[in-house]
Amino acid sequence: MIIVTGATGQLGRDIVERLLSYVPAERIGASVRDPGKARDLLDRGVRVRQGDFADPAGLAHAFEGASQVLVVSAGTTGEAALALHRAAIDAAVEAGARRVLYTSHMGASPTSLFAPMPDHAATETMLRECGTDWTSLRNGYYASSAIMLLGDAVRTGVLAAPEDGPISWTAHADLAEAAARVLAADGGPVGPTAPLTGGEALDLAAIAELASELSGRKVERVVVTDEEYRANLLGHGGSAWLADLLLGMFAASRQGEFAHVDPALGELIGRPPTPFEDVLRAAVTAAR
Repeated sequence: MIIVTGATGQLGRDIVERLLSYVPAERIGASVRDPGKARDLLDRGVRVRQGDFADPAGLAHAFEGASQVLVVSAGTTGEAALALHRAAIDAAVEAGARRVLYTSHMGASPTSLFAPMPDHAATETMLRECGTDWTSLRNGYYASSAIMLLGDAVRTGVLAAPEDGPISWTAHADLAEAAARVLAADGGPVGPTAPLTGGEALDLAAIAELASELSGRKVERVVVTDEEYRANLLGHGGSAWLADLLLGMFAASRQGEFAHVDPALGELIGRPPTPFEDVLRAAVTAAR
């Protein structure tokens, strides 16, 4: 059985939906914190069980009978994230999974300035030492994050953020398709994949220009200091954790950590990756 964790989250849910196109529903298990949110999957024949990385005993039940387990990375950072990843990997191995897969990142590195990247690198080390086959899906930077950074700039006419660098923004749907294909193949690479990225790298100035074209409203890219950006976020109710996280992302992008463009994703899904312009167009249309 193929177990997908986080199956009610954006990426995990998309992976299950695409996996249903490749394997029978009875071969898919959804591990979720709230089974009530996955009732429709249960109705379609997917095995749905409660599973929380913070509850190893519960994971044993959620992962029962697993041949493969896809560990979707936790939505936190630091030691808390690593403890959750360790629990999930250990539970997958104890359940007898032949292979453990993990949603890593193209920028995984112990020296990255962006907090999640050392966590991804450390989790890959755990996988390397777990005693079974493993695959680390080095996903490109989610295009939805660029939409979040754009915020209400189309309305205000200003995209204010610290100096940044180009990022190969990648659509969730493409990454979900890639993961589903790897899981369905029941083989796949052992170790980290090549970076699974979109087809071009864009900085915020390019995104502001695209937003202007697609919306018909001028969006100006304004560079602010890190201190100004942080103060603005805190002033609008953002947490200090989020502010520091985003400032680390800008610093890492300035060093080119997310600028690489690789053909691996297109080769895996059998078509060119979704252009960022298409993702942005959908967001601009939805906001009207």
